[in-house]
Amino acid sequence: MAIKKNGFIPSSAPEELKKVLKAVASEWGDMIQDMEEFHVIPLKGAMTNEVFQINWPTKHGDLHQKVLVRIYGEGVEVFFNRDDEIRTFECMSKHGQGPRLLGRFPDGRIEEFIHARTLSAADLRDPETSALVAAKLREFHNLDMPGPKDVLLWERLRTWLIQAKKLCSPEASKEFGLDTLGGEISLLEKELTQGSQEIGFCHNDLQYGNIMMDEETKAITLIDYEYASFNPVAYDLANHFCEMAANYHTETPHILDYKIYPDMEERRRFISAYLTSSGNEPSDAEVEQLLNDAEKYTLANHLFWGLWGIISGHVNKIDFDYMEYARQRFQQYWLRKPLLLGS
Repeated sequence: MAIKKNGFIPSSAPEELKKVLKAVASEWGDMIQDMEEFHVIPLKGAMTNEVFQINWPTKHGDLHQKVLVRIYGEGVEVFFNRDDEIRTFECMSKHGQGPRLLGRFPDGRIEEFIHARTLSAADLRDPETSALVAAKLREFHNLDMPGPKDVLLWERLRTWLIQAKKLCSPEASKEFGLDTLGGEISLLEKELTQGSQEIGFCHNDLQYGNIMMDEETKAITLIDYEYASFNPVAYDLANHFCEMAANYHTETPHILDYKIYPDMEERRRFISAYLTSSGNEPSDAEVEQLLNDAEKYTLANHLFWGLWGIISGHVNKIDFDYMEYARQRFQQYWLRKPLLLGS
């Protein structure tokens, strides 16, 4: 795929993409004769796919239509089944969640362009915005999605560990301690699944770039469901908290700053807003239990994204230091494990 910079869609772009773009434009009543009429703007922050805004003039001339084109990253089929992800995407649209699917081509798809602002890292720390995100996440978890409601986390971790071992050199495998992680995954599964816990349809990648907000209505939209699956809701909360240590729009987007990981009060406020949004006032005990569960699930989250980083470093060509990112996630795992589970 050759869409790389600001400007017009290049002649080297796949014929299938050109054809689908023209079909979308035609369906909206805009007759596009020349591919030079499509203007391309790369969007930053994606780490699995390449994402572009594509504009073209309407038949009225002074207005422009917009769509979002997503080019699938290389090798990402190891992370999720693309057909399952498309089914989730279409189902979300039917639920009135997220953008509509406008068209597909072999290497990607065309989505409705949502006229809302993508959140920034700083937005997640704003109490009002954070409460809106919490309520939206609760709504997401309660979606009635088709298929079995089985937890996918542990199976996915074991599958990714096998893949990471295949891709790594013996030296790298030793550096990352991959031979010990099978036992760590089993330990976490045993420790974290004791007692009752709520299972919901989880986003599993709720970083700020996957959250959009309409500035006028303050409506929140969650986007990008590639990693979405049924999981313990405490795991999804843990993932969101871990993402607060990241800022993917800096000169070093792979560097995580755990000094800004949300403190106890910030996490408690988010979880209170999350539980209250269902219409019932939670007890202090309910808030504390979910707060405690979420903090323990950060351990599984560090392993999840650590393995993702190793695999991505071998299969993905996006300019991002995946291996250093993985290194930081594993460091946090070993640092936090004795504190959260005891020695």
